[in-house]
Amino acid sequence: MKKSLIEFERGLYKPKLPETLRFGVELQKRETVEVADEIKDIFPHTSGLPVVRFLRGEEKKYEPINVGVILSGGQAPGGHNVIAGLFDGLNHFNSRCRLYGFIGGPSGLIDHQYIEISFDQVDECRNTGGFDMIGSGRTKLETEEQFEKGREICEKLGIKALVIIGGDDSNTNACVLAEYYKRKGYNIQVVGCPKTIDGDLKNEYIETSFGFDTACKVYSELIGNVQRDAISAKKYWHFVRLMGRSASHITLECALQTQPNVAIISEEVSAKKMSLNDIVDVIVDSVVKRAEGGQNFGTVIVPEGLIEFVPEMKKLIKELNDALVSDSEEYSKLRTDDDKRYYVMQSLSRESRDFYVTLPNKIAKQLALDRDPHGNVQVSKIETEELLIELCTQKLKRMAEEGTFKGKFSALSHFFGYEGRCSYPTNFDSNYCYTLGFTSAALIMEGMTGYMVSIKHLTAPSDQWIAGGVPFTSMMTLEKRKGVVKPVIRKTLVDLDDEPFSFFEAHRAEWADATNTYLYPGPIQYYGPTELCDATTITLQLEHPYHHS
Repeated sequence: MKKSLIEFERGLYKPKLPETLRFGVELQKRETVEVADEIKDIFPHTSGLPVVRFLRGEEKKYEPINVGVILSGGQAPGGHNVIAGLFDGLNHFNSRCRLYGFIGGPSGLIDHQYIEISFDQVDECRNTGGFDMIGSGRTKLETEEQFEKGREICEKLGIKALVIIGGDDSNTNACVLAEYYKRKGYNIQVVGCPKTIDGDLKNEYIETSFGFDTACKVYSELIGNVQRDAISAKKYWHFVRLMGRSASHITLECALQTQPNVAIISEEVSAKKMSLNDIVDVIVDSVVKRAEGGQNFGTVIVPEGLIEFVPEMKKLIKELNDALVSDSEEYSKLRTDDDKRYYVMQSLSRESRDFYVTLPNKIAKQLALDRDPHGNVQVSKIETEELLIELCTQKLKRMAEEGTFKGKFSALSHFFGYEGRCSYPTNFDSNYCYTLGFTSAALIMEGMTGYMVSIKHLTAPSDQWIAGGVPFTSMMTLEKRKGVVKPVIRKTLVDLDDEPFSFFEAHRAEWADATNTYLYPGPIQYYGPTELCDATTITLQLEHPYHHS
């Protein structure tokens, strides 16, 4: 198969492993993480497990084992390297191990769609982006029927362990599956790997999810490019919406990498109960200040989930969902857009109705018309950047009429989303993902189940990383989902008291004014000085600073 030059060269890259995994390993059991009684009741067989880590040990013999691997959820750069690390790790411990990949995500396990992964297939995909080796999917593993279907194919293929590569929902499913197989005595281990470009799967034991580093560097390059265009043309404000519905980690990291004039963090909006008008004021203040300095251009970045954190919008969306889900049959009979909007207006409280009529027509229409199969507002489709541009335009026009704004304002909108999900992984993500896969193999060989792989000290050189595992149950909490209380792995939002946000908060006023302080990260660098090519995210550096010994 013909390859591009970069594809060929990346295939030759040898990911780095922690020193402790290169030879023999010794499993060290450490502290047991206390979990709530409610979680113990749901997961009696996988609670009370210790955190584990690997030390360098003597070479020892392991029995060969057949393993299944599943890619679950949306793509993230580095997934192929997790599989490569798992494949190489299994062969390192016993060359007679076999690895099966389930096609199309969790549905492949249920529908018995699989391939046996060969060395040639792994070699073809080393250090590449995407999940195309075996594909992914969003089927949830949550019913006994599904678990039994999985058991059937595992028994047929002699599979004794499953590795599920996914985000918080996928690893929640992995936790439930591990508990079920343990309770039933099926002798099928389950291990998970932390994946999501959103960066919200992290905690005391998981310093970052894979893909976050690469995605943020892709987006930061694009933001830097439009900032360079802005400072060159000197006539456009670029409004950029970024991935991140539940948390603003991507927006915060990209702000640290590029220093835009304005970055809105959803968690701060929620904490301060900022209205939509408050957010517009923040942007307009920068526009006016920069115009006074002769700079009629700039950049604004926002997370895609911002709209759900604005109090009056959150209230409006809830009322719309409640009204249209309960009266979905009557609503579906309405013929025209005007009829639907009128119907929507009548279902709202006076406060929400008054807010609704202030929204630009395009956004109001999206809220009224674009519904998911359950009748809910499709928040991810709302073009928040367009909304902010229109509201800022309206306010600046009024200010110009009053004589308080004498500059010019012309805005362009962008959404950077899928561009970041399948890039060639950075050296960091290539190394990290390979280590995640190799550590999965080590956990399996040591008989562990109900664990997520944990790699710590990630800002240190990779040979000093600490590889191990943390019980799924240590990360579980109870949440109401669609009216039912369920155990889930909790998402971690931006901590307004932590170092990354504190750094951003200390510098944003300087970035907003008429002095241009833009940074231009440029494209991801794979070859060159280690400090450039292997660098982690600024977020990780601020959260876990590495101190040379």
